Amino acid sequence: MPQSLLTWVLMFVLVIGMRVARAEPAGTLRIDLFHTGTATEEHFSLARIVREPLLWAGNPARPIDDTNLGKYAFDVIDRASNRVVYSRGYASIYGEWETTDEARERTRSFEESLRLPVPEGPVQVVVKKRDATNAFHEVWSLLVNPADQAIDRSTPPSAGAILPLVTNGDSSSKVDLLILGDGYTAAERGKFETDARRLVDILFATSPFKERRADFNVWGLCPPATESGISRPSTGTWRRSPVGAQYDAFGSERYVLTFDNRAFRDYASQAPYDVVEILVNGRTYGGGGIFNLYATVAADSAWAPYVFVHEFGHHFAALADEYFTSDVAYNPPATRVEPWEPNVTALLDAASLKWKDLVTPGTPLPTPWNKGTFEAMQKDVQARRRAIRAANRPEDEMDALFREEMAEETKLFAADPQHAAVGAFEGANYEPRGYYRPQIDCIMFTRNPVPFCAVCKRALTRIIDLYSRP
Repeated sequence: MPQSLLTWVLMFVLVIGMRVARAEPAGTLRIDLFHTGTATEEHFSLARIVREPLLWAGNPARPIDDTNLGKYAFDVIDRASNRVVYSRGYASIYGEWETTDEARERTRSFEESLRLPVPEGPVQVVVKKRDATNAFHEVWSLLVNPADQAIDRSTPPSAGAILPLVTNGDSSSKVDLLILGDGYTAAERGKFETDARRLVDILFATSPFKERRADFNVWGLCPPATESGISRPSTGTWRRSPVGAQYDAFGSERYVLTFDNRAFRDYASQAPYDVVEILVNGRTYGGGGIFNLYATVAADSAWAPYVFVHEFGHHFAALADEYFTSDVAYNPPATRVEPWEPNVTALLDAASLKWKDLVTPGTPLPTPWNKGTFEAMQKDVQARRRAIRAANRPEDEMDALFREEMAEETKLFAADPQHAAVGAFEGANYEPRGYYRPQIDCIMFTRNPVPFCAVCKRALTRIIDLYSRP
């Protein structure tokens, strides 16, 4: 065979081999569900199935979620082979609401979504939930045929032009973060871009995101609002913002969520995304974050840099709140079991502590710290905070209180003999007793200028690895 022909044949074989090895990208399927119930019972029902306009942005090399995170999880099972072809853990608004006082008194429905690459044939989608011992059990199932003519393929309402904020490569090999604006008018699109770039820079100045910036793409979308700002029911402020974000979720004045899942998903579907940050146009301190749903932050709050990173930790890697003195809407569990979140523990057995490999040698478990002094300080701070909100005082007064609190805490923790140790410090997961955090301070504990603790960094890195590849 002539050399030139041999070369052509080898090149042809190589190209064909590459095409076979690299399957065509899948589309994106979304199952919108109604999640209904009370504190003691729950039900799922189908709202609609949607074929989203963009190709699947996920990592094709890691379709199975092996992190064991989430209050819920879902498996996509190929009906022909009975194999799990895709899975993800997640949390939900319903999963939080069912632990509130309201859930003991009435029934409510919330809409939520499961997103997956379009399968090649019929699949069984199985939703699972953790029981009282943290074991997963099936709670709902749905047969999905991707050829079903009832699947909604309509074009969603336009979110406007997509804004590339950070681009490092193909979506299938990167973590795709979407910054979705809410409460910005068309005239404020420039403000949205400025706000988004400022906060993205803050995220990538924080470890481990700083070291892994090249593994991310960041996109911006900002559907125009008719009025500037979002709703804040506690002050009588109402806005029909495109994404529907609002303060006062579950009666917590600082908690920002959207309950309009359909609007949120339809707008978000117009950009590649694995994770979403809803950037709301407002100054009042606030935000929120739910694992594998979304995170929120008020862009103009003086504390937006902290809130953005803290709430993204919830959403991205299921990090638990490590604080325990602030008011929350949730009721504690009747039985204390080991939390599924990676950065808090019930320390039921110190010898099997889930971050024992990171514990500083010689550190006692539990780890003593100046907890009594901290709690006395916090009692005063929380009383003053409630008084400021009750009187609807200017936001400047709340900011001044937070700066005073931060200075006192920083001084207190720096003087503690265990200030740099990894151990098990009592007080976490909204509870002063019985739950423990890894280090004396962390972004998940206070607003102080500190990094993520060693355990949180490892958890965040693990999720970056799930969605990215070389």
